[in-house]
Formats: sequence, C-alpha cells, structure tokens
Amino acid sequence: MQENKKDKKAVQMILIAISVLFITFMLVIPLISVIINSLSEGFVYYLKSLQSEYTLSALKVTLFATVIAVIVNSFFGIMAAWLITKFSFKGKHILSTLIDIPFSISPVIAGLAFIMTFGRLGWAGSYITKINDLLGTNIQIVFAIPGVVLATIFVTFPFISREIIPVLNAQGKDEEEAAALMGASGFTIFRKITLPHIKWALLYGIILCTARALGEFGAVNALSKTRGETFTLPLEIDALYLAGSSDSITAAFAVSSILVIIAIVVIVARNIVEYKAKRKMEDR
Repeated sequence: MQENKKDKKAVQMILIAISVLFITFMLVIPLISVIINSLSEGFVYYLKSLQSEYTLSALKVTLFATVIAVIVNSFFGIMAAWLITKFSFKGKHILSTLIDIPFSISPVIAGLAFIMTFGRLGWAGSYITKINDLLGTNIQIVFAIPGVVLATIFVTFPFISREIIPVLNAQGKDEEEAAALMGASGFTIFRKITLPHIKWALLYGIILCTARALGEFGAVNALSKTRGETFTLPLEIDALYLAGSSDSITAAFAVSSILVIIAIVVIVARNIVEYKAKRKMEDR
C-alpha cells in the first residue's frame, strides 16, 4: 500500500512538473516577453505607440466589431439554444450541427466566403451595386466595416449558444410547462424561469465570445484592406511588425500588450463567473 501511494505521489509530481513547465514556456514566458519588449524603448515611447492614429483607429474598429458581435450572438445564441432544447421539430439535429460550423471552418475560408457572397463578383454584390446606383449611396460590405463586423459575428457565433444548451438540457421542461399551465405567457416564463437558470452560462459565453472577437485575425484579414479605417488591433500589430524597423517592431509589441492585458482581464472575469456559478450550483 505504501509503495502504491509513493508511486501515485511520484506520478502526480511528474505530471504537475510537466504541466507547470509547459504552461511556463508556452504561455507565461511569451506573454512576459511581449510586455518587456513593448517597454524596451521606454514608457514614453510605449504611450506614444498606443496613441498613434492607426492604433486608435484599430482599437475603435476592434471594440465596435466586438460589441456588435456580442449583442447579435447573445440574442441569436439564446434563441437558438431555447429552440433546440425546448422544442421538437424536423431538422433539429441539422440546426445543432450548423451552429458548430465556425468551429470547423478556417476563418480565412469564412472571409473568402463573404467576399464571394458580398463582393463585386458575388451574387449579392450585383444587388448592392444596383441599390447604390438607384439611391446614389455607397454601401459596401467587403473591405469595409460591415464586412469586419460580419466576419467577427461568424467566427464567434457558437460560443454563447454552446454554453447555454447544456444548462437548458439539464434544467428540463417541467418548470416551464407548469408555468404555462398556470397561464404564464412565453415571455414571462423566459424572464422568470429560463433566464435565471442560464445567466451564468450566458455571462461565461459572452466572455468567451468577447475574447475570441478581440483576437480574430484570419477572417477579418480577408475582408479588411485599409489601414487606419478597417484594420483591427491584430491586423495593426501584423502591419507594424512587417514594417521591419526596430521602432515599428517595438510599437507592434506595445499594441500587442493591449490584447495581453485584455486577455488577463478576460481570464480573471471568466474565473469569477465560473466560481460564482459553481457556488450557486452547490447552494442548490
């Protein structure tokens, strides 16, 4: 028995050491190096890099696309999860599978798909051109802010619904059916019964959606070509780094530090939500 305990302890220590080393070399050291390199030219240059015209524009585009993506995906994520878990209909499994498509398709392919749909040669592009000619407008989807927003929505769509669906499946339908028999409306049932059950899963999904939206590169890169207008932070970092000069590379690290700081905040928020959700489950 003692030898078995010693063996288990030894295996445990080895696994812990491997995990710590892996996390240190793959996550901690690279993130620390970003912060160190961002300050290599001094704090004044660091602030100057963050206040440049291109950086501020990229930050605005990133935040705008992220906020729109979170709002849209929260609405459709809740509706899709409620539909899949509370109703039976033909094609239910197909709908559930379609929700996961952004997980299995490369973001670059998604960007190209939007180009072939809304671009000049796409089937919707001709209609957009006719509308512009008719109304005298200049509506653009591809290589404009709407394309960036659509790409961000696409790559982040599954995160919220996939967090809510397991919670609603575990909840069952008994409470909603009892409330319906007592004469409660559908909105009242959702507001007073369903929403309180899914609020922590919804918050967790929003956090994941936000983190994914802030760091998206591939799909947005295919649909964004104008620096200072449609570039997001990841694209601006790439442009600064590819410029090649020591100043631009340092500026790239400085802008990268924004995403690193946001990532740390997101991780802390996620852990808080997870902790509160577990406490609530334990209290039940």
